[in-house]
Amino acid sequence: MPDLDIREIHILRGPNIWANYPVMEAWVDLGSLKDTGSDEVPGFNERLKAWLPGMIEHRCSVGERGGFFQRLDRGTYPAHILEHVTLELQTMAGHPLGFGKARETCVEGLYKVIVRFDDEVVVQECLRTARELLLAAYTGGAFDVAAEVKRLQDVVDRNALGPSTKAIVDAAKERGIPWRRLQEGRSLIQLGQGAKQRRIWTAETDRTGAIAEYIAQDKDLTRTFLKQAGVPVPEGQTVGSAEEAWEAAQDIGLPIVVKPTDANHGRGVFIDLTTAEQVTDAYLQALNEGSGVMVEKFIPGVDHRLLVVGSEMVAASRGDPAVVVGDGKSTIVQLIEDQLNSDPRRGELETCPWDKIDTVKWDPVILADLQNKGHTPESVPHDGERVLVARFANWAIDITDDVHPTVRDHVIIAAKVAGLDICGVDVVCEDISKPLEEQGGAIVEINASPGLLMHLKPAVGKVRPVGEAIVNMLFPEGDGRIPVIGVTGTQGKTTTVKLLAHLLASTGKFLGVCHSEGLQFGERKAASKQGDRLFGAQGVLLHPWTEIAICETSAESIILEGIGYDRCQTGIVLNVGPDHLGLGYIDTLEQMTKVKRCVVDVVLPSGTAILNADDPLVAGMAEYCKGSVLFFSRDAGNEVLVKHREAGGRAVFVREEAIWLAEASEERSLCPLSSVALPHDGHFAAHVEAILASVAAAWVYEVPDQQLSDRLASFA
Repeated sequence: MPDLDIREIHILRGPNIWANYPVMEAWVDLGSLKDTGSDEVPGFNERLKAWLPGMIEHRCSVGERGGFFQRLDRGTYPAHILEHVTLELQTMAGHPLGFGKARETCVEGLYKVIVRFDDEVVVQECLRTARELLLAAYTGGAFDVAAEVKRLQDVVDRNALGPSTKAIVDAAKERGIPWRRLQEGRSLIQLGQGAKQRRIWTAETDRTGAIAEYIAQDKDLTRTFLKQAGVPVPEGQTVGSAEEAWEAAQDIGLPIVVKPTDANHGRGVFIDLTTAEQVTDAYLQALNEGSGVMVEKFIPGVDHRLLVVGSEMVAASRGDPAVVVGDGKSTIVQLIEDQLNSDPRRGELETCPWDKIDTVKWDPVILADLQNKGHTPESVPHDGERVLVARFANWAIDITDDVHPTVRDHVIIAAKVAGLDICGVDVVCEDISKPLEEQGGAIVEINASPGLLMHLKPAVGKVRPVGEAIVNMLFPEGDGRIPVIGVTGTQGKTTTVKLLAHLLASTGKFLGVCHSEGLQFGERKAASKQGDRLFGAQGVLLHPWTEIAICETSAESIILEGIGYDRCQTGIVLNVGPDHLGLGYIDTLEQMTKVKRCVVDVVLPSGTAILNADDPLVAGMAEYCKGSVLFFSRDAGNEVLVKHREAGGRAVFVREEAIWLAEASEERSLCPLSSVALPHDGHFAAHVEAILASVAAAWVYEVPDQQLSDRLASFA
């Protein structure tokens, strides 16, 4: 059997027995290493510390810097080390997270290694790489840490949320807004739940219309609309040939700009052209980048990108051109590599604010600009000569506070004219602190789905909270949550969910319901074998009409995939029994109690846990609830229930074969238990817990007593 054999990996995408956020749980067989302490292998600790010196920051259970290294020196076991190495590799790849655990199972040598993650693909790659690194450290083999970290960074770049999306998601988290990635590897995100949800894709929202994007993409149409709305734009027109382009240039007046009508990111944009040859060459190049070509008056000045969110300009950045300075010896290619591409802010990763300048496959715009200045890539500028390499290369300096009020107005109008709720507006002028009209400045382009990185990581100036601005636009108030009712227990879950849905239907709210028999949206039912799993909960929270979600939450879901909701307004626990013991190496009732308690752990502070006072394992969960607690019992004299009422708490119980509701000393009878339309023979006694829990939840949702009685009598 291989050492450190990764038997299974479970991605717990929702709250779970380890944490109230997603974690990876790997089942790892230590093999022949199961009894091998880190202090027993010569050179092991030294190799590990040399390869991963950053682990000096791991406090571990010691609780201080260097704590994990102390554990290594004293002797610790492979599963614990694997946990820390996986966390450190995540940090080195760009995902610094600190939560991890290693726990032994009932199977000798088999451990669960738990690690928090930002991206599930990344954490699995880090785990596998950690295994290989540890095996090399144990055997004394070679391991290229730098190469592996670079590979992991590439995995992050391909799979993890990009900086724009992450900024919005982080802002949503700060507001307590639930979120979910809807497609792995994509930046398609659901914020909020059910009827209150919104969606984003990078810096686009579900209200970024196709018409608005079409207008923004068609640069000539944009220019026409903005001109009609009184926004300063350069004079220009579309052309159908190189000859027309030169004629238009002469009519408009030199110098001019030639660019595609529908490209972006500065591709195919040729500026400051003054000759027929330049215009002809630029026309042919621009045509390769888009479906048409336009000619515009060249606007002298500096490029600026202003970000509009909703009806506000929230950030602005100045784009300085990329320039090299000659030394009389080096070619322009060498100068670019030494002076520009060596800058750590340039790179291929999405987190780099600037792109490297490709000196192998040259951008035609760069070549044309060099040619216009009498240079080629192999030219050797004289000592001190400044050569402009790329005009659109360095979005670097935050100038948000410098933007003139009239310029702010112009860019907001430009976004509104196009119909964009998030818009990047490109402004060229000499001084952004002055009106455009005074200096011949103009808006030259608008962009749907603008990048946010320049505002999040400026080289100079303040970081702007653009993610927060977008979230505040999407959710001007509230947290995007709908009431979520989680129901768990060993027996009676499905009955409780179905009965509670019947009771809450009287509220007139649209219900999204999931249980072991399937899903229900309003009156429509959909069969599913995964209704009580993460799939079912995510489905009802995805439905755009759901106003209240009622979710059966099975042990399988909690143990193997996590809960399908991050928090709930109401958490119901019916009972804890021996069924499902052994699943996921959950072997004792105490462990199963922790599994079922997960629903209580995620009750919101404003919410309620509804607990069975007759089951000591369930009643003991009350101390973990951040909200209020409502107990139910078959016995009005239950000691837990009585003490709870004495403390002012609420309760539902059976007395003299009737259902009673109580708050502190106040109590009232709801209806006879016999009037409830459930089978009265067979397992009717087992239904009582479901009835009491359902009544308690309906009471929490303020269903009037008479409606409750009527609905209870009409359930069957």
